Amino acid sequence: MGLFDFVKGIGKKNTAQPVEQPATPQTTTEPSAQEVANKLLGLVQGLNLGIKGLSISYNSTTDQATIRGEAQSQADREKAVLAVGNVDHVAQVDDQLTVAAPEPESKFYTVKSGDNLSKIAKEFYGDANKYNKIFEANKPLLKDPDEIFPGQVLRIPA
Repeated sequence: MGLFDFVKGIGKKNTAQPVEQPATPQTTTEPSAQEVANKLLGLVQGLNLGIKGLSISYNSTTDQATIRGEAQSQADREKAVLAVGNVDHVAQVDDQLTVAAPEPESKFYTVKSGDNLSKIAKEFYGDANKYNKIFEANKPLLKDPDEIFPGQVLRIPA
């Protein structure tokens, strides 16, 4: 898919358990690049998207995460990219995922202040009542259709 930009510092705090604990204790308040990568990996694994060979690296100089592996569907690929990008430390995601069964890509939309899923559905589908299509397309990233925030990036399926 390529390189995706996100708003750094606006995403949710990554509270996922890291896949591995770091070997040395951290002496600063900022997490190391490896700690961030491990937490991002734990976050995506926690979504149970079934991505084979999943690996995530993080560059703290550029705030860029790179995600690799093979997703079973385009939707799973996009959810993994959004899960990583909608975290506060990440400004860009380099998507190096492949898809077992390629499908058309969804559009991505960055939530603005005052947006809600109905308003976004009206803009993309011409019908505010189709908000649930957007909500379902973003599960398990969204737990409630009313809990979106400015700067968050959402999948908008065709």
